[in-house]
Amino acid sequence: MQKHFFSRGKLLLTSEYLVLDGALALAVPTKRGQFLSYKDERSSCEVIFWKAYCQEEKWLEAQIDFTSWTVMKTNDPPSARFVLQILKNVHTLSGARYFRRGFSYFFSTRLEFPRNYGWGSSSTLINNLSLCFGVDPFMLNEISLGGSAYDIAVAQSQSSILYRLKSREREIKKVRFSPEFSSELLLVHLARKQDSREGIRLYRSRPPSLFLLEEMSAITQKVLHTSDINTFSDLMMHHENLLSSFLKIPSVGEKFFSGIPVFVKSLGAWGGDFVLTRKFEGCEKWFSERGFSSVLAWDDVVY
Repeated sequence: MQKHFFSRGKLLLTSEYLVLDGALALAVPTKRGQFLSYKDERSSCEVIFWKAYCQEEKWLEAQIDFTSWTVMKTNDPPSARFVLQILKNVHTLSGARYFRRGFSYFFSTRLEFPRNYGWGSSSTLINNLSLCFGVDPFMLNEISLGGSAYDIAVAQSQSSILYRLKSREREIKKVRFSPEFSSELLLVHLARKQDSREGIRLYRSRPPSLFLLEEMSAITQKVLHTSDINTFSDLMMHHENLLSSFLKIPSVGEKFFSGIPVFVKSLGAWGGDFVLTRKFEGCEKWFSERGFSSVLAWDDVVY
């Protein structure tokens, strides 16, 4: 019997980087996510057959020998090796209950958003596989990718969350984040993929700041509860300025949006994927003239 699973993507609104050290973060789910279909069959060939689609286009196909954990055939070796490692980790965490001799396994995934959007192509995959095989998604994420795992929490909760790491434990609280001014918010794609591990290394190179952790946590609470777009805008700018000063690098607004009359806030790793901003008179033309062709309405993206 074929099984089907779905996990939503994510956007991190506050406490990027600092969430690793215990700052309270606010994250929201996207309407679009990733599907996974799975079935197994008795077979003597003992192979994992993997097909991955992005929207309607197949981008990865792989055959994996799970008796030796080697990629037999693929059109994308680095991506196939990444999938192999996650599946091998599933095998380990399940106590070798899955990927048994005498069977073949068939997987098909479909990502609803472009892979360069940074909305959680890996976290949604990890969560779907955890649902499929009954393993701990946070442990699977830890041994496969690392990081704060807020994106796993969003995929698990399928709702907006407050997220905090505390003494190696996770505090996850489902919240309703649906501001009255959401129709005024925009998401702009930078089309510049940022290596999040590189960003984390830069963050880790700075001395820890308890003040910054507390300030970001306070901003998160204020963002969650504000009903005024001007207050929200001020909080976003304050967040950007604090992190820019701490990291000693220009904010994304300074780098790519000089002269814009409204706030611009990084979402996730600085300098890549999406930024959050708000509408202003002539904004469509303003973004178009500067080469930003993917400008999305908040209400079209956030679940």
